[in-house]
Amino acid sequence: MVQHRPRILLLLLLLALPLSPAAAQLKTGNLHVSVTYPDDRVPDGQMKIGLINESNGNQIAQTFTNDHGQAQFLGVAIGNYQVTVSGQAIQTTQSETFEVDARRGAQSIFVRVKPAAGNSESKASNATVSASDLKVPEKASKEFDKATKMIAKQEWQKAIDQLNKALALYPSYAEAYTNLGVVYSRLGDSDKERDALHKAIAANDHFAPALVNLARMEMKENNFAGAEVHLRQATAADPTDARTLALLAQVQLLDRHYEDAIASAGKVHTMSHGSYPLVHYVAARACERLNRLSDAVSELKLFLTEEPSGERAAAARQEMAAIQKQLQ
Repeated sequence: MVQHRPRILLLLLLLALPLSPAAAQLKTGNLHVSVTYPDDRVPDGQMKIGLINESNGNQIAQTFTNDHGQAQFLGVAIGNYQVTVSGQAIQTTQSETFEVDARRGAQSIFVRVKPAAGNSESKASNATVSASDLKVPEKASKEFDKATKMIAKQEWQKAIDQLNKALALYPSYAEAYTNLGVVYSRLGDSDKERDALHKAIAANDHFAPALVNLARMEMKENNFAGAEVHLRQATAADPTDARTLALLAQVQLLDRHYEDAIASAGKVHTMSHGSYPLVHYVAARACERLNRLSDAVSELKLFLTEEPSGERAAAARQEMAAIQKQLQ
């Protein structure tokens, strides 16, 4: 028990390190998103675009495409982001990580999506969108859109007011509750954040963003068992989300479910996971706990292939050298 504690603390420090240096200046940029099928056609119907902060995995803003498959986020703080694209006619898709750089003013990203399974052009169900959310009244949706703009401008109280207006019009609006939780997180009010996320899950227990955000709160409280439950629910709702699977692997390691952590990391490895090299570090640590030292070295080598420099890479090299000495 005493031997494990320093390594767990080290892992938590490693998880806290950003994938790339974050800019310290309080500057913003504008982001334009274009969505098409692989053949450059624009999918039918409106698509939902979520803006994900790469540093903490939270959805910080949401908007919808116009008739040309385009959307924009204004006043986005510089840093690393991803976008998720969902809609009735397409498979939910997550972009690669990109950087918003204030020096570039406005920038564009292009997301290629595939038609929904079982229907080449339209009609599908998105695992993270409830049937109730697909029935959102137009007035509630407009209030939600106003709140999204307020969030992009970091006008938190105005965003709360607009989200509450949307919820007054449609009390089962899981996405509005989730964004309300994000705003309260920015304001440092964890009690209201937790309450909003629980209400989101009550409205839709398959809504992955709310489940993931709640799991992140539980991780901060060292409630790894609770976090694992919610992350398992989120991955069941969307098994193709590498970001959530990577987080699940980390939680399973911290919860001492080593075989599960290795399995989850292995699933991420089979996906496009360039932004999540840490899963190999997680798998290596789990292998160590199971005394599978050769496997641990192999995982650390994979980690260093994907992330060859930086503080985490230096720590991985040091740990790999220590394991290799044990194998001699």
